[in-house]
Amino acid sequence: MARPQKNRKIKEPPVFSRFKPAGVKGKALDRIVLLIDEYEAIRLADNLGMSHEEAADEMEISRPTFTRLVEQARKKVSDMFIKGKMIVIEGGKVHFSKNLFKCRSCGNLFGVNISENMKQCPSCGSEELMNLAGGFGHGKCCL
Repeated sequence: MARPQKNRKIKEPPVFSRFKPAGVKGKALDRIVLLIDEYEAIRLADNLGMSHEEAADEMEISRPTFTRLVEQARKKVSDMFIKGKMIVIEGGKVHFSKNLFKCRSCGNLFGVNISENMKQCPSCGSEELMNLAGGFGHGKCCL
């Protein structure tokens, strides 16, 4: 019997969760699901340039598990580019360290500790806030 999957530590939710070729309606495209932990693996290894060992420590997983995640993520991203598919980031067993909020009124994007519950935009005072971690089924996580 397989071991249960550990929750992966993710710094913060992505600002954008859908990517597709320009000029084609999303309904007409095949969809690839990139799990949020795969997204984090790409962010740490390819965007920040961390070694697999450093990135695994950051996510609180083993180095071999991290390597599998980043390889799966790269395969999906290359499939999107080569075959013109849409990538949707979703799901996974994760805990966020930070949360991002976007104000629907002024467009301000700001980060807060995951335990903070924002009610107003610090820039314009609007209460029209979009909780980006909430879109992944997490608004508060235990750390």
